Amino acid sequence: MLEFTEYTKIFISLFAILDPIGIIPIIILFTSGMTTNQRDRTGRLASLTVFLILLISLLIGEAILAFFGISIHSLGMAGGIILMVMAFKMLNGNLHQLTTESEGLSAEDSRSLLAIVPLSTPLLAGPGSISTVILDAHKANHFYHYLSMSLIILLLSMSVWLTFLVAPWVEKRIGTLGIDIFTRLMGLILAAIAIEFVAGGIRGLFPALG
Repeated sequence: MLEFTEYTKIFISLFAILDPIGIIPIIILFTSGMTTNQRDRTGRLASLTVFLILLISLLIGEAILAFFGISIHSLGMAGGIILMVMAFKMLNGNLHQLTTESEGLSAEDSRSLLAIVPLSTPLLAGPGSISTVILDAHKANHFYHYLSMSLIILLLSMSVWLTFLVAPWVEKRIGTLGIDIFTRLMGLILAAIAIEFVAGGIRGLFPALG
């Protein structure tokens, strides 16, 4: 088991990678028009999804990737493509178009899916946080180490839930026009993030490209 300061560093590094505070504008975009109950449900679902993804990454993440022959860089490219699709919707102003209704899903279920993809993954629990958890899992081989890492993941998921609670307060001070402007602006930023995901994946798969 590592020292307490080491686990503090792990928590800070993972919190910085997830960046739940920086994603508040995107949370506002995805939850605008929702009732308080719907927003709370989406927040709980997103935080639970982040917790499960990182916990699975901690326990058997490396084994899963090895079983399917998937590298963390390929995962990053896949995440980048997903983000790019969402970025195009944001830039066109039709982010909340429920394209899954034809599959028999209700509006509430469709919004719940948005809480999982892309909010929970790859924006929060993306390739960066997943690979970091997998690497940190190998820093010690003891039950209490995995217990401490699980506690860190729990705290991170709770921070995601708290972010959803703060988002309505921020939204009230932005207004409808501000949200519409944010939609286009964050769409552009999200597209840039998607390109970084894809570029990072390409560099990892083809190191010769630098």
